[in-house]
Amino acid sequence: MQKKLRLTNRADFTRVYRRGKSFANHQFVVYWFHKPDVEQFRVGISASKKIGNAVVRNRMRRMIKEIVRKHEAKLIDHIDLVFIVRKGAVQMSFQEMEKSILHVLKKASLVKRER
Repeated sequence: MQKKLRLTNRADFTRVYRRGKSFANHQFVVYWFHKPDVEQFRVGISASKKIGNAVVRNRMRRMIKEIVRKHEAKLIDHIDLVFIVRKGAVQMSFQEMEKSILHVLKKASLVKRER
């Protein structure tokens, strides 16, 4: 995933949490905030120590970044996204995780409609 597509500073995360909307399933919570001055979308990932050690948390982050990169053409523009990883996602394969993330994004209406 390109560096310009990442949320990096704490203020951005806080803005998304406080002023954004959220949707969740058993494995992930997604918060989003509409931001017109952002040209595309930006993604941040939060994985707490509750889900595992640093190896597990970083693996989750890498997998989510790859899924978002793979489906970036489908995501709507001008939004900041924050994914929160829940414990249920740790045991999932890449395909199951991809399906779960797409499910939560579709439920939140963050995927472009196909024509």
